[in-house]
Order: sequence, then C-alpha cells, then structure tokens
Amino acid sequence: MEKIKCIIVDDEPVAQRILEGYLQDLKELELVAICNNAMEANEILENHDIDLMFLDIEMPRLKGLDFIRILTNSPSVIITTAHREFALDSFELEVLDYLLKPISFDRFLKAVMRYKKLFNPTNNRAHQSKLKTEFLYAKSNRKMAKIPLNNILFIEGMSNYVKVISPEKNFVIYTSMSSLLEELNDAFVRIHKSYIINKNKVSFFTKEFVEINNRQLPIGKTYQEKILDQL
Repeated sequence: MEKIKCIIVDDEPVAQRILEGYLQDLKELELVAICNNAMEANEILENHDIDLMFLDIEMPRLKGLDFIRILTNSPSVIITTAHREFALDSFELEVLDYLLKPISFDRFLKAVMRYKKLFNPTNNRAHQSKLKTEFLYAKSNRKMAKIPLNNILFIEGMSNYVKVISPEKNFVIYTSMSSLLEELNDAFVRIHKSYIINKNKVSFFTKEFVEINNRQLPIGKTYQEKILDQL
C-alpha cells in the first residue's frame, strides 16, 4: 500500500515532537517535512506531492487559515491548535478535522482514519457494503437522508465535500469525487473534475457541455471523447 505523505506545520517544538512521534507509530504515514511556518510549508508543497498537512493556526507572519486561503491546490488539512474559536472558520475552509491541543493519540488516530476512509475507500468494509445499494446517505438537520440514486441529477465537487443535486433538495456529503464515483451505478459518469452527472437526466448535449434540468454543465477536454461515446 502506498504511504500517505504528510507534513507538520507548527512553530512549537513540543507540538512538533508529539505529532512526529504519532506519525512514526503509524507505518502507513510518511513524514516528508516539519515546517516552522507557512513559508517553509509552501516551499515543500511546491516541490513534493503531499497528501496530508497537519497545520497549526497561530503562527508568525502568516496564520494557518490564511495559508489555506492562498493555496491553489491544497492537500487535505487537519488543524492542530490550542484555540477552539477558529473551528467554524476552519470547517468553512473544508478542513478534514480539527484537533485541540494537547492532542491525544486516539484523537489523532481518529483523524487519520477519517482521511483513509475518504481516500482509500476500498479498504473500508462499510464502503464495500454501500456498493450494493441504490441509495446515498447524507446528514440533514441531524438526521440521515436516504437519497435514491435514480433521483440524483448531478453531483458537484467542493474539495473534501460534494454537493448532491436532486429536484427536491440539495445535500452536502463529506467525501471526495473519486470515492463517491465508486459507490454509484453505471448511470453516473464524470464529465469534469468538478462534475459527475446522471446520464439518464441529460436533456441536451454538445461537445462542450451537457444540459440537465435547464442547467448547463461543462465537459472537460480530457473527458470529451469518452462522454460523447456514452451519451
């Protein structure tokens, strides 16, 4: 199994040592670098393929959340901080998890397992069982919504989340586009890095776009030949 490449971004030596020790205890994680600030982290991100970033918020020069905002292609982010008050802002930036210092190993492990569930779904038994269903499940108003696949118009990607569009209501699910696509049946196809469509809901299409429910969705150039054959 390919290792998950990680970096730690934190200006506190004690926090660095704790996280480094936790990473060393999990053989599937590979620590690429420990960075004292966002500038060092940015240099690593520009020169390495990083999967997961453990990021402090209160750092000199550039704070953690501001760093996320300026990144154009951010890895998955787990916040590590002593401050509770930034949780809402963090999740609005679609971070994977929010760990409060002092961070226990079991809480750290839970965050890593969340990453693995999202990006290594074939290793997850719950995921395998979902492959046999004709429904998606999403939290809505503290309840689980059961969404029939044949009712979905299309799906829009939003970093670590996806938005499921149906005629009656839209739902947000905490997963990746590639992971979700594995759960869907053959009626669904990816037409763009940001869109998966239900082929049965297409009203019109050209080489550049499909139209579903009076909305035009772009077809990415790398998907055009395959999509036109299927439509």
